[in-house]
Amino acid sequence: MKLTLILALSVASSFAHEGHLNDAADDMENAATGFLSTLNAAQKKQATFEFKDGERQNWHFIPMNDRKGIRFGTLRPHQQHLAFGLLGTGLTQKGLLTATQIMTLEQVLADRGEDPEKRNAEKYFIAIFGDPTGEKPWGWRFEGHHLSLNFTLAGDKVLGMPAFFGTNPAELKKGPMKGMRPLGEVEDLARSFAKSLIEAQLSPVFSEKPPGEILTAQDSVAKAQEEAGVSTSKFDGEQMKRLYGIIEAVASLKRQELTNNALRKIYTVQRKKMHFAWGGSLKRGEAHYFRIQGPDFLIEYANTQNDANHAHLVWRDLKNDFGRDLLRKHYTEDHKE
Repeated sequence: MKLTLILALSVASSFAHEGHLNDAADDMENAATGFLSTLNAAQKKQATFEFKDGERQNWHFIPMNDRKGIRFGTLRPHQQHLAFGLLGTGLTQKGLLTATQIMTLEQVLADRGEDPEKRNAEKYFIAIFGDPTGEKPWGWRFEGHHLSLNFTLAGDKVLGMPAFFGTNPAELKKGPMKGMRPLGEVEDLARSFAKSLIEAQLSPVFSEKPPGEILTAQDSVAKAQEEAGVSTSKFDGEQMKRLYGIIEAVASLKRQELTNNALRKIYTVQRKKMHFAWGGSLKRGEAHYFRIQGPDFLIEYANTQNDANHAHLVWRDLKNDFGRDLLRKHYTEDHKE
């Protein structure tokens, strides 16, 4: 079947998350268990891995022929619905719509004559690491071109990092979905904020030429970047509010329970310890890059390829990607012998 917005919207409407973190853990366990129960032995072999398998941290957002997991397009219709149901446990309605738009753009490019196998809206993969029904940590991933969403669970705790969203084109300029900009809100907020800082003589521009790509790339361990741009220690209340607006636009793609703790730290202990940096042009439609970095997180956005109409957005946890800190605490505190 062809993946359509209608399918995703019907699933998205079933999810309106607002609750405790253990609700998210329960929802993910139930969704993963339900999905796995529909797979035959051959499918299950493709979809499942040991939790400690190195593949869990082998994430990518480029087109690949040998990506691990079970391919969405090989699933039967009811299995595809359950796969979307699992995806919906980690995202908001807005996030699920954004993910679906990203996937749909693959079909748009295929319809324009690009390689139909490379540009395949159903060439996305689901991987389950460990046993969702057991007491040990487990995780799952939904990944394909321009989309990599990684979740780690230990008890009732859930960590959803790294999280990557990309879009090509960044803006559809023709066709029945003309004007679609899956990441447009984030870009517009950041550009407007950068301009306002320049007007306030707090220029965040660190380079007239932007980096060609997000600097953390697809590294399994993200490294902090230099403290470029302008420090939040110089911001007034309104400027902090606008910076929070950009961060919250990124956070709003993911389930609220999964971002509450990170946002709480940003609002308190990291409030005056962040940097906002901009590279490239401030004119819409021209190549640019920005990042927001704090002591333990990094948000990067680059729109430089294809005449600045190809955007990448990533949120990294510098200490806790793939649940590293979460797992350390789980093993040392929750399982003392």
